[in-house]
Order: sequence, then structure tokens, then C-alpha cells
Amino acid sequence: MKLAIQRVVFIAMFCALATSTLKAQTDSINIVGTAVPFLRISPDARAGGMGDLAIATTPDANAPFWNLAKLPFVAKKSAISVNYTPWLKDLGLTDVYLASMAAYTKLDDESAISTSLRFFSLGNIQLTDNSGNILNSVKPSEFCIDLGYSRKLNDNLGIGGALRYINSRLVTGDVGTGVVYKAGNSVAADVSVFYNGVSDNKSSGLNWGITLSNLGSKIGYTNDATNKDFIPANLGLGVAYVNDINETNRISFGLDLNKLLVPIAPKATGVYSTDSANLATYRNTGVVSSWLKSFNDGTSVTSSFQASLGMEYAYNDQFFFRGGYFYEDKTRGNRKYFSVGAGFNMSSLSLNVSYLVPSGTGVTRNPLSNTVRFGLVFNLGDE
Repeated sequence: MKLAIQRVVFIAMFCALATSTLKAQTDSINIVGTAVPFLRISPDARAGGMGDLAIATTPDANAPFWNLAKLPFVAKKSAISVNYTPWLKDLGLTDVYLASMAAYTKLDDESAISTSLRFFSLGNIQLTDNSGNILNSVKPSEFCIDLGYSRKLNDNLGIGGALRYINSRLVTGDVGTGVVYKAGNSVAADVSVFYNGVSDNKSSGLNWGITLSNLGSKIGYTNDATNKDFIPANLGLGVAYVNDINETNRISFGLDLNKLLVPIAPKATGVYSTDSANLATYRNTGVVSSWLKSFNDGTSVTSSFQASLGMEYAYNDQFFFRGGYFYEDKTRGNRKYFSVGAGFNMSSLSLNVSYLVPSGTGVTRNPLSNTVRFGLVFNLGDE
């Protein structure tokens, strides 16, 4: 019974993000919600070990998830990365997970093409009506796939871009509520820049990156064109300092700042006519207008940024040890956690694992506690 309740709460939370309903709010916190929030989950184990730090870290096969512009600077000609993350296991859920794959190949020394895929399974959900009568069971899932191209502008600077298709299948058909649901679809784009401060003739340097991701259309789950929600468009800024201590030891430190380019929804006043008008105005906001409005929606700029602070130590480019901290303001979700990770690298295969350190107790316990990510990278080409 406990597991069933947790699943119902989870799917209700997900649907609340995707198909916002109008109801009175009694608290003073108005969290920014979007559809397809799985796009905000860190998909790879390397970044997961550094508090989700990845925008300006040394380039690797997971770059398509974070910053495509890093790919022309990777050492290997081609590679495939595969990652798996059991999700919310601390709540007792065993069939909710995120699986991801990324691949790239360098066309020459100056350019590369890439693709990535993310699949999020919400497990098996038993639906009931308001009286508790069983309706049917569903297996919600979401995925996205993209194609990208990146290129060097000079020895240190690269740019990249990608097109992404997003599919969100939460509930389909008439589930007994009188509303016919369908899978939501959206198309989005990523644009990124990366500066590689560690060139062939330098042992240490400063990397930086800028990313604009998930810039795309709203998504809806019914035929009502006015009932659509924003996807998590994001602005990312990253910096990382890489220091080669000697021939066998390297250490790097980095900071990422991410801001959702989605305006905060209007607070409910309890007056139905007022709330309906405010919500209609919010839903009618254009996509481009919403990106600009997110910087002037009544919330402080500092509270709207997520921060990832992390480090990575490498020994002989074979053994890696990582640590990091992730911070998010309570008005953006209130996720705060430490993470650690490790990696082992061979010429043709790399293994990464990360662990999210438990925090909080009782009702304040972080539901992401004990999250473990696993990742493999298959190097298919020479340097």
C-alpha cells in the first residue's frame, strides 16, 4: 500500500508540472514548474559525481548532454557513452529510472557530429477515480533524441548546435475522467560555446562555456491548444580551472550556474475569476517572450540560478576521484546535496559511478538521497 501511494504521489507531482491545474495556494512559495522536467536530471555519471558540473569541464563523450561545443576538442575520434540512473529509490520505487546514450564522431580535426538519447520511465502507475475505484494502470514514459554539429573556430574556441525531438507519454486516451489525453510532443534546439584554455602547449588553463538549451515550443497533453506548458529552456554558464600538477597528476575545479528561462506562474489569490484571468495571460505568453520575462518575473536574479561546484582529481589519466555540491533555491525546487564519484579509464573503455550523499531526516529528507549513477564510455577511434 505504501509503495502504491508513493507512486500515485509521484505521478501526480509529474502531472502537476506538465498540466497545471488552477487551485488556491496557501503558502508563500511559488515554484517554477515546467513540462518534461526529466530534461533537468543529470544524465551522466561523471557530472553526477561533481554536483552536476559539466559545462566547462574537460571534453568527453557525454558532451552532447551539456555542451556540444566541447566535442571538437575531445582526444578520441569516436566514442559512445551509456548511462543508467535508478531514480527516487530512497522512496522505495524500483521501476523508475533514467537511461541515456550519447555518441559522436569527428569528421576531421575541426568538426564533429553527434547524437544523444534520453529515456525516462515512471514505472507502473495504478489510476483511481475520486472515490478510490480502480480505473486502469499506465506506464508513463518520456524520451528525447537529438542530432548535433560542432566546430572549432580557432585553436581554443568552439561552437555547437543541436535539434531535439521530445515525446512525453504520461497518460493517453480516456482514463475515466471524461478528458481524452494524448502524448505531448515538442521540438527544441541547443546552442553552445566552449573555450578550451588547455591547448597542446599548455599544462594548465581556464575553460569556460555558455549554453542555451531546450529552446523550443510548448507542449500539451490534450487537444486544447490553450492548455500547453513551457519546456525547461535553460541558460548555462560554466568555468573550470584545469591544473596539471605533473606528468601523472591533474586536478580541476569548476562552477556552473544554470537559470531556467521560464517565468514564474502567477500566484493563486483564491478568487476564481482573477486566478483564471491571470493563468490565461500566463499560458498565452509566447515562447520567446517567456525567455525574456524569466529575467523580470518578480523574483530575484540570484535566487533563480542553480549552482554546481565540483572538482576532479586524475591520476595518470586512468583513475579519477570526484566530489561536488549542488544548490537550488527553495523557489526553484530546493534541491541541495553533496555528491561523490570515481572513474576508471582504459584505452577503449571507461567506467564512471557517482553517489548522491543522503541529507535531511524525516519529512525533510532529500528524496534523491542514495541515488547512484552508472556510466560506460566506449572509445572507438584512435587519438
